[in-house]
Amino acid sequence: MSACLLGKKVRYDGGSLAVANQVVEQWRADGRIVSVCPEVEAGMSIPRKPAEISEGCGESVLSGDADVIERDGGRVTHEFLTGASIALDLCHKFNIDVAVLAEFSPSCGSSAIYDGSFSGKKMPGMGVTAALLRQHGVQVFSQHEIEEANKAIQQQSE
Repeated sequence: MSACLLGKKVRYDGGSLAVANQVVEQWRADGRIVSVCPEVEAGMSIPRKPAEISEGCGESVLSGDADVIERDGGRVTHEFLTGASIALDLCHKFNIDVAVLAEFSPSCGSSAIYDGSFSGKKMPGMGVTAALLRQHGVQVFSQHEIEEANKAIQQQSE
């Protein structure tokens, strides 16, 4: 689960996106949560410059056809790829096949991300980590789909 959704202040602006949800609290009580912030795992600072995927989405970054760019033009593609790989390694290590990630993030967005213009516009697409996890069979949900994620977990237990 994205660390920011668990209240950890790891976002680019030093904030969090903490979700108050009974299902998440039950997962926490059951010890079912592995927390990750791909950017921080890759060594990026808190806070850090805003970054967006330029001319593409997570799949485009994975294929080498797009980059993750900071607002001032700095290229941070390598860090985002590294963070995604670390998240995938955690999924393998802990046998995780359901992830709940922060929507709109250039790492974690599962159905929509910012469009690369730093104007606040969103577009359909996945972030780098979400795309890599999905390529490897992990079901990825956003913080707005916790009930669906819980159903996916329950179906695996049957």
